[in-house]
Amino acid sequence: MAGIATLMATLVLGVVLGLVLRRRDGRMRVVEHAPVTSGDLGADLGERATLVQFSTAFCQPCRATRRILGEVAGMVPGVRHVEIDAESRLDLVRRFDVLRTPTVLVLDGAGNVVKRASGQPRKADVIVALGAAVDGASHGPSQPSDKV
Repeated sequence: MAGIATLMATLVLGVVLGLVLRRRDGRMRVVEHAPVTSGDLGADLGERATLVQFSTAFCQPCRATRRILGEVAGMVPGVRHVEIDAESRLDLVRRFDVLRTPTVLVLDGAGNVVKRASGQPRKADVIVALGAAVDGASHGPSQPSDKV
């Protein structure tokens, strides 16, 4: 009887955890990190914003994410898309707590991480996050944005 109860509890916990992870998958959220420099990434930052994507070679959603981020970066002047191979940049994987690929960081023009998503983000969510990065950067460091 105890074995059945343990099995049921494990199944319920697994389903709940799966639903929570599914709900968070690809959602942009606010995070706090030290500013990122072009030296950190090994690539130039965008003048207005940078979309940083952590990928791996066999990640199927990474291909779709690459396409989405490339399209969004192409829509807005001064925005760059930088893709990082997570397997070869373990220093950045640890620094940004990348647990899965794709993971996307949206940086403002100063290299501050404005938003983050784990999993394939929706194009509309990337556009909104990019808007927050560009809008926040236009306020400068001395004038905080009134957007949340």
